[in-house]
Amino acid sequence: MSSFEKVKTPGIKEKDASDRANRVPEGMWFKCTNCAEVMETKALQDNHYICVECNHHFRMSARERIHHLTNGADFEEYGQDLRSNDPLEFYDLKPYKNRLADSIRKMGVNDAFLAGSSSIDGMPIQIGAFEFKFMGGSMGAVVGEKITLVFEKALEHKTPAVVVSASGGARMQESILSLMQMAKTSAYVLEMRKAGLPFVSLLTDPTTGGVAASFAMLGDVILAEPKALIGFAGPRVIEQTIRQKLPEGFQTSEFLLQQGFVDQVVPREKLPQTLSSILHMLMWKMKQEPKKKLKK
Repeated sequence: MSSFEKVKTPGIKEKDASDRANRVPEGMWFKCTNCAEVMETKALQDNHYICVECNHHFRMSARERIHHLTNGADFEEYGQDLRSNDPLEFYDLKPYKNRLADSIRKMGVNDAFLAGSSSIDGMPIQIGAFEFKFMGGSMGAVVGEKITLVFEKALEHKTPAVVVSASGGARMQESILSLMQMAKTSAYVLEMRKAGLPFVSLLTDPTTGGVAASFAMLGDVILAEPKALIGFAGPRVIEQTIRQKLPEGFQTSEFLLQQGFVDQVVPREKLPQTLSSILHMLMWKMKQEPKKKLKK
């Protein structure tokens, strides 16, 4: 056998598993979970994380989301130094403080929400987006404060506010402090309405729990991406509670559109243009209203 190995053509010599694995860089290819199509990860990213075969919308990071919606306009972040101090000293399988530290180290951000000032087609806006990979995009005191900052800045500068939701709901490790964010953010939506400033809420997959039960469903205009899961409790929990089979497509954005909970389901590639049209129309209307009152 040793003699045969010496004369064996190098091109057909067996490689061990580690050699074969190293030929393809990790993360270079992506398999669609909806249609099983295999595509280059870069092609998926260039297509705004939409499957080139079946048009399935995958999740985006908060920063990528804002960059896409604003067409790459300048983004000035605020509230990035806010960080939870674990006021309840919560402990389940491991301390909440350790969970936070792990997420911060992994994601490179202090919490599950990105907020800042930007513009859409030249119109100044305040915009925020959830980072779902940070503890499921759960809303604790810091996330609630940063959402509030978006509304506060909008009121201060008299600009529209846009919030992109992707969340599992309230953060259980912060208990009542997390639930208080529902009331806090909803109160600021009311202040936006009193000031006549538009608030557009964009619901993406998933938007559930306390986020769906508060500011996310209080927008002047509520948009949603195709086939996004939207609701308070998950379908399985509801079925187990009421012991009935739910309708086909229950809690998808299309189902909620039929029931009147969502104003429009918009494919991701059309969102920047749709958002621009809505905001320009609403801001024009706001500027015209004082003139009407003077005529009366």
